[in-house]
Amino acid sequence: MRLKLDIDPDLVAMMQAEIRAGEKAVTGAMREAGVGLKTAWRGQITGAGLGRRLANSIRNATYPKAGDSLNATALVWSKAPVIVGAHNAGPLIRSRDGFWLAIPTEAAGKSLRGGRITPGEWERRTGLRLRFVYRRRGASLLVAEGRLNTKGRAVASRSKTGRGRTTVPIFLLVPQVRLPKRLDLARDAERAAAGVPGRIVGRWAEGKMK
Repeated sequence: MRLKLDIDPDLVAMMQAEIRAGEKAVTGAMREAGVGLKTAWRGQITGAGLGRRLANSIRNATYPKAGDSLNATALVWSKAPVIVGAHNAGPLIRSRDGFWLAIPTEAAGKSLRGGRITPGEWERRTGLRLRFVYRRRGASLLVAEGRLNTKGRAVASRSKTGRGRTTVPIFLLVPQVRLPKRLDLARDAERAAAGVPGRIVGRWAEGKMK
């Protein structure tokens, strides 16, 4: 006696199709979550007034880069991690040498190399000497004897009589400063992670209906 067992539908084919659907669902969900988190972080940065350039430093990628996988992952990161991390943590900043932090005023202008100008660069650029003024209350000062130009920048006075010359605060000196916490990146990351299971189920069910 010969017995023959035919299974219809083919269970092996069904399982393979289910695995493929799962791979597409997981990969699609992770890709969507990564894009959503990148958008949320960029929105936080621009909303905090930190500028579009810093916001655009947020990037994302989904792995594997080609094909689908049940182990797909999404990575969201910043190309300026130190700056973004500082605004996310709100750290206490101290001088490296243990003395003062020099914070430039409007009269100091900007560095020719970009960013904040230092006292040394300011003296070399203007040819003026900075003088230390200690104050018991509030920040101490680095001041210079000169005049303010039409842009509000301190420059050397050309007057031989001293007309228009004044003492201009160039830098505020403080022992330390706490950078205000302006971002909460963990909040958006937690929301993105919490939404992943629902995204997977939704995509898996959608794929089976097609």
